[in-house]
Amino acid sequence: MLNKNLRRSDPDSADSYDIGIIGGGIVGLATALALRSQFPRHSLAVLEKEPELAFHQTGHNSGVIHAGIYYKPGSYKARLCVEGGRLMTEFCDTHGIRYERCGKLIVATSDKELPRLEALYERGTANGIQGLQLIGPERSREIEPHARALRALYSPFTAITDYKQVSQAMARNITAGGGRIFVSSRVGAIRRMDGFLYLETERRTVRCRKLINCAGLYADRVAQMMGLQPKAIIMPFRGEYYSLKPGCSLVRGLIYPVPDPQFPFLGVHFTRKISGEYEAGPNAVLAFAREGYRFRDVCWKDTASMFGFPGFWIMGFRHWKTQLYELYRSLSRRAFLHALQKLVPELQDEDLVIGGSGVRAQIVSSDGALADDFLIVEAPDAIHVLNAPSPAATASIAIGRHITAQAARSFNLSAATQTVGMGG
Repeated sequence: MLNKNLRRSDPDSADSYDIGIIGGGIVGLATALALRSQFPRHSLAVLEKEPELAFHQTGHNSGVIHAGIYYKPGSYKARLCVEGGRLMTEFCDTHGIRYERCGKLIVATSDKELPRLEALYERGTANGIQGLQLIGPERSREIEPHARALRALYSPFTAITDYKQVSQAMARNITAGGGRIFVSSRVGAIRRMDGFLYLETERRTVRCRKLINCAGLYADRVAQMMGLQPKAIIMPFRGEYYSLKPGCSLVRGLIYPVPDPQFPFLGVHFTRKISGEYEAGPNAVLAFAREGYRFRDVCWKDTASMFGFPGFWIMGFRHWKTQLYELYRSLSRRAFLHALQKLVPELQDEDLVIGGSGVRAQIVSSDGALADDFLIVEAPDAIHVLNAPSPAATASIAIGRHITAQAARSFNLSAATQTVGMGG
C-alpha cells in the first residue's frame, strides 16, 4: 500500500528531469558525475533517502583504494577496480583530496594457505597490478615487523583515502554542472504515466524519462517497484570493527589474511585510516535489518523477506559453519582477538577498543549463491545496480563511466538532445 504521506503523481507539479538516480552513495554520485560530463544537455537529479550523502556503505567502509588482486580476470570487479583505482587517485589529485600509498601485505600463516596465496599472485598479475611481489618472511618483516608470514603478497601501491570527502567533491561537481541532488528523499513508489516515471517521496515528486537505480541496500526493492522481479534478494552482512589504541605500533599499513575463496569476504584484517587511526576487522555477520549496525537491530520486514526466500535457507545450509563462527566471533572479544593474533601475534586485548560497524549489501540468488561480481541489469527505461559491494568505492568512477556507456545505448542518449526541463 502506498504511504499516505507520499506525494502523488501530479504531472503539473512534479520536478522534471531526463534521468533520475536513486541513491546518493559513491556509485550513484560517480554515475551522475559521468553523465553530467558526457551528456551535459541532459538534466538529472539524484535522490538520497538520508539527510546526508554517502551515509551507509560509502561512509562506513575502510577507505582502501584496492589494487584489484582478488578478482577473477575479466570480471567486472577486476576490470573496473584496476581502472577505478587509477581514476580515483587522479580524482583525488585534481580535487585536493588526501590519499596515501601505504601498501598492503596479504600474509599466509599456514602451509595450507600457500597455494591460495600463489593463486592470488597469479590473479593479480593477470589483472595487471603494478609492483605486485610474492615475498618471503624476511622481506615481510621489513615491511611489517610484527606480522606473521610464511610467505606474503605485497602490493606497494595499494592506497587509502576518505571516501566521504571524495563523495562531497563529486556532489559539488554535479551541482556546479547543473545537476540536482535531493537528500531526505526516500522513494516510496514509482509510477509510470504519459511516458514518464514518477518517483514519489514525502517531500516531492520527481518526474524523469529514465532511471538509474543505485540504491545499495535497497536496490532490489527499487527494482521491484518498477516491476522487475530479480531471482535474488539483498541480504545485509554486518562488519564489526575494533580500533587500535593510540600508541600501538604493531601495524604500519594494511595487513590482510589469505581469504576463503568460498566466501566473498576478506576476513578480519588491519587497516590504516587516512586520519592516522587503525582499525581491526571487519567480520561478516548476517544482520536481521538492512541497516543493522548493532547486534540488537532487527527489522521484521527485512527478516521476513529473508526467511521467505528459498536462497536464504540454501545459503545457510551451505555456509552454516562459517556463519556460526562469525556469530561466535561477533559475541566473543577473545575469539576476535585470536583471529587478529594469527596475523600479528604480539597483539594483546589491551591494544583494542570497540570500534564502529558497517553493513554490506550482498545479493544472494535463489540457489543460495553469493554473487562474487558486480551485477548491473538493464530493464525498460532503467538500469539497476543490484550488487556493488567492495571494491565498489575504489571502482566507483569506472563503474559510473560503465553505467553511462550502458545508458547511452539503452536510453539512446545524445549530446545534442534537448532536456525535458529543470525542476524547481
